[in-house]
Amino acid sequence: MSIVLGPNQYGKSEVRLVRVDRDTPRHHITDLNITSQLRGDFRAAHESGDNSGVIATDTQKNTVQAFARDGVGSPEAFLLRLARHFLAQPQVTGGRWRAEQYGWERIGAGSPSAPGRSDSGAGHDHSFVRGAAERRTALVHADGAGLTLLAGLSDVTVLKSTGSEFSGFPRDRYTTLPETDDRILATDVTAWWRYDASFTDAAGPADHDERFAAVRELLLTTFAGLHSLALQQTVYAMGSAVLEAFDDIAEIRLSCPNNHHFLVDLEPFGLDNPGEVFFAADRPYGLIEAAVQRSENTATEHPVWSTIGGFV
Repeated sequence: MSIVLGPNQYGKSEVRLVRVDRDTPRHHITDLNITSQLRGDFRAAHESGDNSGVIATDTQKNTVQAFARDGVGSPEAFLLRLARHFLAQPQVTGGRWRAEQYGWERIGAGSPSAPGRSDSGAGHDHSFVRGAAERRTALVHADGAGLTLLAGLSDVTVLKSTGSEFSGFPRDRYTTLPETDDRILATDVTAWWRYDASFTDAAGPADHDERFAAVRELLLTTFAGLHSLALQQTVYAMGSAVLEAFDDIAEIRLSCPNNHHFLVDLEPFGLDNPGEVFFAADRPYGLIEAAVQRSENTATEHPVWSTIGGFV
C-alpha cells in the first residue's frame, strides 16, 4: 500500500488590513481580517521540497495589502478581486478567500455639534470607537465549477425579554427542566448565505453592501417579531424569511447558541421575583444549527460548505 498526498491548500491566514479613505475631510475606515488559501498542483513542494511552483504566503499577504491601495469596497468584491488574480496563475486551480469585517462607530454620533464634528449627531469626522463583537463575513470559494460567493455575519447578540416559550418536550428520569410559557430568548447569531451565480457575476460593492444590510435587518426583525415556541422554530423562520425575500440566495445556514437566563430564587430573602431578576449563564448552552434550503438544493451539498469550520 503506497502513501499519496491527499487534498491540500496553503496560504496566509488572518492578514490584518485597515484602509482609511481620505478623499474628503470626513474619513471612512474599513477594517478587515483576510485569509487567502490556494489549491492546485503543489505535489512537488510536499513530496520533495521543490518550491518552484509555490506562490509564497508572504506574496499573498503583500497582494492583499497592495490591492487595498486602489480601494477595498465591499469585502465580497475585494475577495472576488483577489480570487481572480490568483486564479490567473497557471499552477492555481482553486482556492478559498475569507474576510471578517470589524465595525467602527464615529465618536460623538448623536451628540451636539463640536469641533471636529460635521453635522449635529453625525459624529466626529476622523475619530472612531470600536463597535460590538459583531462581525460581517464573506468567503469566495473557487474550484473547477467556478466561483462561489458566501456572505454572512457572526456574533450578533440578540435578546427578547418575552414572546418566547418552551414546552411539550418528552420527560424521563433525567429531565428537570420545567416547561415555561414566558421566557427570555437570547442568542448570538452566526449565519452564512450562499449567492447563486447571477448575483456573484453581476453585483458590485454597493450591491453587496445593500444586500448585506437588508439580510441582516430581515434576520433581526424576524427574530423580534415571531412568537417563539422553540429556538429551532425561530432559526428556521429567520432563514425562510431570507430565502423568500431574495431569489438569488440559494441557501442559508445558521448557528445559534441558546444563551440561557434562569430566574433567580429570591424566596430565601423574603422577596418575590415576578420575572424580573435573572442569572445569565454562559455555559453549558444549547446549540441550535440548521441549513434552510430551496428544495432543488437538497440532493447534494455544495462543496463550499466543507471550507467552513463547524456547522457553518
